[in-house]
This record gives sequence, structure tokens and C-alpha cells, in this order.
Amino acid sequence: MAEKPAALARLHNKGQLALGYDADFSIFAPDDAFVVDVTKLKHKNPITPYDGKALSGVVRKTFLRGNEIDGRTPSGKLIRRGGV
Repeated sequence: MAEKPAALARLHNKGQLALGYDADFSIFAPDDAFVVDVTKLKHKNPITPYDGKALSGVVRKTFLRGNEIDGRTPSGKLIRRGGV
């Protein structure tokens, strides 16, 4: 779920957990469930057909370049095709 998209976008430092690559990954709990709440979405356009539906799989933590991010403080870089 990371190697092929990184190759497609020509991002040579992403897509693997290996020496020389950015350590971008998440801790995922596949058996945990949640109910989608459209008011809590972090999308530019918060519209979804899943509002009010129960789904399984919850991201517990996310790491960007090896550092845990909180989802509130911007810390990324704009990624352009072919590199950062």
C-alpha cells in the first residue's frame, strides 16, 4: 500500500521502511470499530455517504519521517511528482 503509489509518483525516498527512506507509517487496529461522524472529518469537503455508519479499522498513531504527528499541527511538506 506504499511502495507502488510512491513509485507511481516518483517519490524515491518513500514507500519502504528501509535505510534512506522516510519512516512514514501508522499503527492500525483492524478489529476496532467506530461510527463515521461527518462533523469530525478532516477532509477539505466533509461529505461522505458513510456518515452514521459503523466501520472497522482505526488508526491509533501516525508517524511522518519517524516522528509521531498529532493530526492537528501541520508538519508535512508539499509533495510534488518527482520529489519533495
